[in-house]
Amino acid sequence: MALLAYLKSLFILQLLMGFVFVVSGLIINFIQLCTCILWPINKQLYRRINCRLSYSLWSQLVMLLEWWSGTECTLYTDQATVDKFGKEHVIVILNHNYEIDFLCGWTMCERFGVLGSSKVLAKHELLKVPLIGWTWYFLEIVFCKRKWEEDRKTVFKGLTRLKDYPECMWFLLYCEGTRFTETKHQISMQVAESKGLPKLKYHLLPRTKGFTTTLQCLKGTVTAVYDVTLNFKDNQTPTLLGIVNGKKYKADMSVRRFPVEDIPNDEQECANWLHKLYQEKDALQETYNKEGKFPGPTIIPQRRLWTLLNFLFWATLLLSPLINFACGVAVSGSPLLIIGFIIFLIIASIAIRRLIGVTEVKKTGSSYGNQEAKKQN
Repeated sequence: MALLAYLKSLFILQLLMGFVFVVSGLIINFIQLCTCILWPINKQLYRRINCRLSYSLWSQLVMLLEWWSGTECTLYTDQATVDKFGKEHVIVILNHNYEIDFLCGWTMCERFGVLGSSKVLAKHELLKVPLIGWTWYFLEIVFCKRKWEEDRKTVFKGLTRLKDYPECMWFLLYCEGTRFTETKHQISMQVAESKGLPKLKYHLLPRTKGFTTTLQCLKGTVTAVYDVTLNFKDNQTPTLLGIVNGKKYKADMSVRRFPVEDIPNDEQECANWLHKLYQEKDALQETYNKEGKFPGPTIIPQRRLWTLLNFLFWATLLLSPLINFACGVAVSGSPLLIIGFIIFLIIASIAIRRLIGVTEVKKTGSSYGNQEAKKQN
């Protein structure tokens, strides 16, 4: 075990895995670009192909969580709810406290066959991020600037277009709008106090506009809302860099299912429903912190081999020529070639580190609390 942990910590192995992810992602993005010719001919075929292409990329990240780090994910829910997973269009509400919360959401999507068709209401800035933003663009992800007057038309159009999506779709929403930090929490609770809303201890005040709009636009398509509350055993603070280094975490996820017909149609009542939901999420986190677990029965979905096989396919395809090239450079003895290859490795490592940096809590910004932002939300 010590040897395995040592191997996982080797920078060269991590760099090779990053190389596979980046190059395979660029290949996938190029194929996605080529599929655009299908859109005016057969929109649903375009969507099905892109679901599988995006799965081939996202599942590499899920592989890191499940097989490389060996992170365990336990669901606290009932069997009747689990039986519906992957068989209906749903909105998923997830707390936004951790750097890898999206990965924990994705691993559940993967285990129930909806990873490729998973959706999110994403920040517009992510559209410019290579691989991630580009793949999401071809998946018809809705990007918003978090300024409602500017976003209204774009969001309504993007969400309405998804009503006839051919694959079962999990639409992930971070209603808090940004990751939890103590500074943001203080600002958020000042907003709650000014609006006469109950204060939350473990969450930011939810931004209701995104949820009410998504529910309104996808009414008749989505059949339920899944409330997911995530926490980690032993007060762990997981990071994507920790996952890359092979560190194992233990994630617990409380999942509650709410049929759409039980959620008010009126926008203000729907917003009040969401505020009440976050008060319940807060109570669940309080229980977890006291007892070390969520209430209810536990279910541990088995990880699937597909993520590992997909990564091995890309690794075999891409690493063989890279290793042959590196050997050729070393054998050549040419200082120019060797220096060039070293520069390539340095640039690659910096690029991969910057991609990881997108997930880091300390680097995520928010205009929450800014007076101008408040007027626009």
